[in-house]
Amino acid sequence: MRCPFCDHTDTQVVETRASDDGESIRRRRRCPNCDKRFTTYERIELSMPAVVKKNGSRVEFDRRKLRASIQLALRKRPVGAEQVDAAVHRIEERLLSLGLREVDSEKVGELVMRELKKLDKIGYVRFASVYRSFEDVDEFAEAIEEVSSRKARREE
Repeated sequence: MRCPFCDHTDTQVVETRASDDGESIRRRRRCPNCDKRFTTYERIELSMPAVVKKNGSRVEFDRRKLRASIQLALRKRPVGAEQVDAAVHRIEERLLSLGLREVDSEKVGELVMRELKKLDKIGYVRFASVYRSFEDVDEFAEAIEEVSSRKARREE
C-alpha cells in the first residue's frame, strides 16, 4: 500500500479491526519513511451488472451515483445516513441476486423507488417526479395517492 503523504511503496499495518457491520476491514497503517499514519478500508468487490440506459448505452454500475440520487431525493428530510447506506446495500444485493450481466436503468429506478417508499414518502414523490418525468399536476397527485392510499399502507 502506497503512503498518501510521501508515496513510499511499503507501509506497515499497525492495527486491524472488522467494521461494526462486518462488511469491511479497517486497517491503521504507518509509513516507515515519513512516520505518518493513515487508515484504509478493505471490502469485498463483487461484479455488479452493467446498467443499460434508455438510449441503449451501457455504463458501469456506480454505487456513489446511486447513493447520491437517493440523498438528493431525501435532501432536508429526517432520514439518517445509516438508513441510506442500508437502502443502497439492499439495492446492490437485489441486483446481484438477479444474476444478470446487464440490467436496465428502469429496473434500478424501480428498486430505488421501492426503497424510498419505505424510507420517506416525500423522498419517494421527489424521486418519482424526476424518474417518471411528470408532465402535469395530475401525475403528482397520482404519486401522492399511491403513497397515501390504504393499499400502500398494507404493502408496508
